[in-house]
Amino acid sequence: MSVTGQQARQILARADCLYTAADVDRAYDRLAEAISAKLEGSDPLVLCVMTGALIPAGQLLTRINFPLQIDYIHATRYRGDTRGGQLDWKVAPTTSLQDRVVLIIDDILDEGITLARILDYCREQGAREVYGAVLVNKLHERKALETVDFVGLTVEDRYVFGCGMDYKGYLRNIPGIYAVNEA
Repeated sequence: MSVTGQQARQILARADCLYTAADVDRAYDRLAEAISAKLEGSDPLVLCVMTGALIPAGQLLTRINFPLQIDYIHATRYRGDTRGGQLDWKVAPTTSLQDRVVLIIDDILDEGITLARILDYCREQGAREVYGAVLVNKLHERKALETVDFVGLTVEDRYVFGCGMDYKGYLRNIPGIYAVNEA
């Protein structure tokens, strides 16, 4: 189900803008404020879930003004497809999670299967506390993980992209949140 860059450009041209770049910036500000209120002084380790959380983590972490450490984890069910499959663990964090406060940053909470497994992994590795933060929570009834501690925006149950979320490997870099127009 791969597409070309030209096909991705056509998808973007027809897409519905759900949140502008300014809307997303305000969501990052709210997320940073809530995370700071909860985690400041806890010496947290922040894990960016690759590849989707690369952009949200970068935008969010520049708004947090207290000492923290950053690492990443790479586990995926999508591999460029539109539907998730078996979880594929690509990279574990190199920083010890033992007795740490850990904040997982991801792009979207859709069904929550991958994020739930990552949260469990952190607990199994001895994390003292584990929190989850997502830029987007997709609203539907198929959730394995209902919610996380910090949510920036909500979207209806549509195929969304931009701000880290992709359309078949493309359009993660788009600075707003868009939904594929099925018409």
